[in-house]
Amino acid sequence: MKFISYAQNNEDVLLWRALGDIAHGFYIDVGANDPVEHSVTKAFYDAGWHGINIEPLPVHVAAFVEQRPRDINLGIAAGSQDGELTLYDVPAVRGWASPERGVAEAHRADGYEVAELKVPVRTLATVCAEHVAGDIHFLKIDVEGFEGEVLRGMDFARWRPWVLVIEATVPGSRETNHDTWEHLVTGQRYRFAWFDGLNRYYVAEERPELLARFGIQPNVFDDYIPHHLDSAWRQIEALRENVSRLDAVEKYAAALERSAAEMERSAAEMERSALAHQALHRQAAQEAAVLAQQCEQLRLENQSVTAQLHASAAWGKDMEQRLLAVLSSSSWRITAPLRFIMRRGPDSMAGLARRKARGAARRGLRWLTSREWLRRTLLPLIMRSPRLQAWTARTLAAAKQATAAHGIPASAVPHALRELPQSARDALDQLRHAYAPHKE
Repeated sequence: MKFISYAQNNEDVLLWRALGDIAHGFYIDVGANDPVEHSVTKAFYDAGWHGINIEPLPVHVAAFVEQRPRDINLGIAAGSQDGELTLYDVPAVRGWASPERGVAEAHRADGYEVAELKVPVRTLATVCAEHVAGDIHFLKIDVEGFEGEVLRGMDFARWRPWVLVIEATVPGSRETNHDTWEHLVTGQRYRFAWFDGLNRYYVAEERPELLARFGIQPNVFDDYIPHHLDSAWRQIEALRENVSRLDAVEKYAAALERSAAEMERSAAEMERSALAHQALHRQAAQEAAVLAQQCEQLRLENQSVTAQLHASAAWGKDMEQRLLAVLSSSSWRITAPLRFIMRRGPDSMAGLARRKARGAARRGLRWLTSREWLRRTLLPLIMRSPRLQAWTARTLAAAKQATAAHGIPASAVPHALRELPQSARDALDQLRHAYAPHKE
């Protein structure tokens, strides 16, 4: 995993090279300024370390209180003795606040506005006595030309930070000024380890193994990236994710649009189907109404026909009763010979004799054919004589013709009289023959 550097001159990279194998270390940052931007301690805090941040400007202290809850955040200035001092701040440039009047005058000469404010001052020895309980792994001092006063307020005999990181140039320039205060460090048994162009690094004599971890500038083998680059990469990755989400949203929107179009087509199909169903329903209703009318007409016709049939049947029964009454009356029987003579005329007697003879022959033939034993006796004799066979055949044919002529074929009966019983039709036929001569 790459180390993310927040410091302005890669100070945290060198310190991590020297002290990164220590878990949960402790630091003191004098002139901490900001919890993230140009912070020497941010990477260590993220790795689980904690410490003391000394920053006199109230707005910066508030940021530390919010973002560094594990740290001890003090809104004071560090100096050679406890008390109060005037701090000269340059609002236009972050990190240029200094207790040195000469530094403030130089900034004014360059055209910058300088604000003055009173801040409390505590010595590092007092701060350590109040808040330090173990080793101090590194002490960083960046107070814009006030470094000598901060070092004079530290008790290096009692408190022994492993590594010191002290800004060593005149504010805003490459000109070094460490000769004014370096004796306060080397005189306390600290050895110079490295100068990075801005800061000088010192290692306590009792930690000589750390000296070899300095000596060269931060490089590719330290496997680090500036936090601005990391932030840019994260922003790029976030943008890529947003683009990916946007693509997904666009695809989803396109899918929704297709679904909406499909739903519109389905709705149109459903509307057309509904219209067709309504048309079929209206057609079926019309056809049902026509069928209902036809059924009603058929019902009425059926009622009419049924009434006619009932009327014909009633008329037929009434006619039958009347005819039967006429036929059974005494006057009909008495006038029977007269009707016969009037119907037959002069030759009626001869015809009567012939009909009687034929009737006798038919009765005799029926008598002969109804006797089984007689048929068995006569049939063999008749079959032996061709003349008897011919006479028998002629006699049977004449009998059948007379029998058929005696009745009235059904086809000759008028349609209106076919519902009458045969007896009623026979009576009507006799009446017709009886009254026929009178009609002529």
